[in-house]
Amino acid sequence: MSAILRARGLGKSYRRRWALSDCTLDVPAGRVVGLVGPNGAGKSTLLNLAVGMLAPTAGTIEVLGGSPASGPAQLAKVGFVAQDTPTYAGLSVEDHLRLGARLNPGWDDALARDRIRRLGLDLAQRAGKLSGGQRAQLALTLGVAKRPQLLILDEPVASLDPLARREFLQDLMEAVAEHELSVVLSSHLVSDLERVCDHLIVLVASRVQLAGDLDTLLATHHRLTGPRRDPATLPADQHVIAASHTDRQTSLLVRTECPIHDPAWTVGQLSLEDLVLAYMGQTAANRNHRPALEALR
Repeated sequence: MSAILRARGLGKSYRRRWALSDCTLDVPAGRVVGLVGPNGAGKSTLLNLAVGMLAPTAGTIEVLGGSPASGPAQLAKVGFVAQDTPTYAGLSVEDHLRLGARLNPGWDDALARDRIRRLGLDLAQRAGKLSGGQRAQLALTLGVAKRPQLLILDEPVASLDPLARREFLQDLMEAVAEHELSVVLSSHLVSDLERVCDHLIVLVASRVQLAGDLDTLLATHHRLTGPRRDPATLPADQHVIAASHTDRQTSLLVRTECPIHDPAWTVGQLSLEDLVLAYMGQTAANRNHRPALEALR
């Protein structure tokens, strides 16, 4: 399986604070990858490293077989929509399309104008007068029309209302299907990721806590409920992610690739939100428990 992004020991620090630390990833091609984590976890830092807007402090990163922003050919491979879907307030929609054509050698003007027409945007309208959803759609149009192999979106829908978010994500999935894009989408809105993503990366406190195909992750994580029990007595192949206890009952979230045969447990499935929140809610002590973490990677 080819990778669109490879990171090995990747890190970025600002003086004494590490915004991203010890990041080792292989992101597969042809997927819609959800990058999720709390604010300040390092999501934007990772994406800015991937597009070459930041330089690593440690380790290496390779995108589509090359160094990020290493030249015109590399830049042409990657589309990027930054936070707040930046557009130029004083420029019209038409101006944005002309600028896109001048800056991108692979620009597909027919595609861009067809999207603008279908969205009902006025070519003469200045971007500063558009709604938040319209600006997001304009930014997505610019990203798709450069015909990249990889489209990177950093919290593109965070400020949109639910209807505008849904429309944006529907348009994104249509673009993925039509143009065979690989996408990395950063968001803290798990419900949005569940709609569109088939691969997941969870970042917490500047470190990758979980990465893999969504179906596999959901199939290998389980909620166990039963009589109170010490998690240390579980089989070695059942890695405990979270645990809670009452006087008589224990509830565990475990990761395992093996069937759970113990009749004392009631086994339940997890939603994506359950899975993400479990990793985001781990204590600092659990996050720094290296043997367990290494077993999960």
